Amino acid sequence: MTALPSMLRASADAPQVLVRCRELTRPALAEAVGRLHPWVGEMAAYSFGWCEVGGAPAVGSGGKGVRQALALLGATAAGAPGAAGVPAAVAVELVHAFSLLHDDIMDGDPDRRGRPTVWKAYGTGPAVLAGDALFALAVETLAAAPAGSQAVRVLSVALSDLVRGQADDLLFATRPWTGPERVRPREYRAMAEHKTGALLGCSAALGALLGGAEPAVVAALDLAGRHLGVAFQIVDDVLGIWGDPSVTGKPVHGDLRERKKTYPVLAALDSPASEARRLAALLDCGDAPEEAAALIEAVGGRSAALAEARRHVDAVEAALAGVPLEGRAVEELRTLLDYLLRRDV
Repeated sequence: MTALPSMLRASADAPQVLVRCRELTRPALAEAVGRLHPWVGEMAAYSFGWCEVGGAPAVGSGGKGVRQALALLGATAAGAPGAAGVPAAVAVELVHAFSLLHDDIMDGDPDRRGRPTVWKAYGTGPAVLAGDALFALAVETLAAAPAGSQAVRVLSVALSDLVRGQADDLLFATRPWTGPERVRPREYRAMAEHKTGALLGCSAALGALLGGAEPAVVAALDLAGRHLGVAFQIVDDVLGIWGDPSVTGKPVHGDLRERKKTYPVLAALDSPASEARRLAALLDCGDAPEEAAALIEAVGGRSAALAEARRHVDAVEAALAGVPLEGRAVEELRTLLDYLLRRDV
């Protein structure tokens, strides 16, 4: 598969960066969750992979912790100690968990990270309650931090965008594959920036803000995170059709079987080639994902998706290069971004 250009500028190991950031954030995150109602706190801990249903300790991954890492690296990129970004890291991790709880309910997903989702394990109503509690706790955490009122405003903008992106994503499923009402690639890019990029940008921006950065630095990191979100989502779309199941954990052609309106599909349908009409018919019936994947590639859907991801990678690089940032932190940030974007593409 055609590779994205590497942004790797340092020998730092991205998984080690993620582990270090999780270890720095975990005590404060656990303390915050411990302030919740015990039953709600158990559901929150379950969502993080810390316990089983009933509260017994669990051994497993609660996710990479990308957003908390971006928050801590945002603080250090601004020249502050990583600890200055911990309240931001806690807040964005709580918001991310909140969004996943609600997403799983809206999408009807029964499993996440190899075990039942919160709504399947505890029920829909309790899962909604737990998500609401995590959201409220995130706002409380930021409000208590230095520059708290400004930080809450930054988070509020990101949350509004996240909701907008989620709404568009749900509405896309109801729109036709062809005709004037079809979803265009530009609409998808806007959805991905809002649904995925807003919180990534907010994570880095909040860390920088709590680290005392100038407004231009905060804005640049927010912009970089938003472009990262679009690139990340498009790469995820490519892997959802052509990725190696042993790497992605998803079945081959899984997104086509689920008839998802992903970027490669939309780019292919936007093609004037006659094969695009054949592709629309295949997507309508959903019975031939292998043939659909071949048609998407034949009319340029995969190459268009990777080209679009590369444009957003370049935009990330431009945003980082446009403001003064602490060197070592930027090296680690670039390493982390490279790791996230080059997942077997």
